[in-house]
Amino acid sequence: MDRRRHELMTVPQVLNELGGVSRRTFYRWRELGLGPTAFKLPNGELRVWRSDFSAWLRQLEEAA
Repeated sequence: MDRRRHELMTVPQVLNELGGVSRRTFYRWRELGLGPTAFKLPNGELRVWRSDFSAWLRQLEEAA
Protein backbone atom coordinates (compact mmCIF):
# COMPACT_ATOMS: atom_id res chain seq x y z
CA MET A 1 0.00 0.00 0.00
CA ASP A 2 1.32 3.44 -0.93
CA ARG A 3 1.39 5.72 2.12
CA ARG A 4 1.54 8.86 -0.03
CA ARG A 5 -1.97 8.19 -1.35
CA HIS A 6 -3.33 8.54 2.17
CA GLU A 7 -1.35 11.61 3.21
CA LEU A 8 -2.99 14.90 4.05
CA MET A 9 -1.73 17.87 2.07
CA THR A 10 -1.64 21.46 3.30
CA VAL A 11 -2.67 24.33 1.05
CA PRO A 12 1.00 25.32 0.46
CA GLN A 13 1.75 21.73 -0.60
CA VAL A 14 -1.19 21.75 -3.03
CA LEU A 15 -0.08 25.09 -4.48
CA ASN A 16 3.47 23.79 -4.89
CA GLU A 17 2.22 20.65 -6.66
CA LEU A 18 0.26 22.89 -9.03
CA GLY A 19 3.41 24.74 -10.01
CA GLY A 20 2.96 27.86 -7.96
CA VAL A 21 -0.74 28.66 -8.35
CA SER A 22 -1.54 31.56 -6.03
CA ARG A 23 -3.37 31.06 -2.75
CA ARG A 24 -6.02 33.52 -3.95
CA THR A 25 -6.64 31.46 -7.10
CA PHE A 26 -6.93 28.26 -5.06
CA TYR A 27 -9.51 29.78 -2.73
CA ARG A 28 -11.41 31.24 -5.70
CA TRP A 29 -11.55 27.78 -7.26
CA ARG A 30 -12.98 26.51 -3.98
CA GLU A 31 -15.64 29.26 -3.95
CA LEU A 32 -16.66 28.27 -7.47
CA GLY A 33 -16.63 24.53 -6.68
CA LEU A 34 -13.76 23.93 -9.12
CA GLY A 35 -10.97 22.98 -6.72
CA PRO A 36 -10.04 19.65 -5.17
CA THR A 37 -12.13 18.34 -2.30
CA ALA A 38 -10.84 19.74 0.97
CA PHE A 39 -11.95 19.85 4.58
CA LYS A 40 -11.39 22.25 7.42
CA LEU A 41 -9.61 21.24 10.63
CA PRO A 42 -10.86 22.53 13.99
CA ASN A 43 -8.15 25.22 13.86
CA GLY A 44 -9.58 26.49 10.54
CA GLU A 45 -6.79 25.18 8.28
CA LEU A 46 -7.67 23.24 5.13
CA ARG A 47 -6.38 19.80 4.26
CA VAL A 48 -6.68 17.78 1.06
CA TRP A 49 -6.24 14.02 0.87
CA ARG A 50 -3.55 13.29 -1.71
CA SER A 51 -5.81 10.64 -3.29
CA ASP A 52 -8.56 13.28 -3.76
CA PHE A 53 -6.02 15.71 -5.20
CA SER A 54 -4.80 13.07 -7.68
CA ALA A 55 -8.37 12.22 -8.69
CA TRP A 56 -9.11 15.92 -9.24
CA LEU A 57 -6.04 16.24 -11.48
CA ARG A 58 -7.12 13.17 -13.48
CA GLN A 59 -10.56 14.74 -14.05
CA LEU A 60 -8.88 17.90 -15.37
CA GLU A 61 -6.76 15.80 -17.74
CA GLU A 62 -9.80 13.94 -19.04
CA ALA A 63 -11.68 17.20 -19.61
CA ALA A 64 -8.80 18.77 -21.55
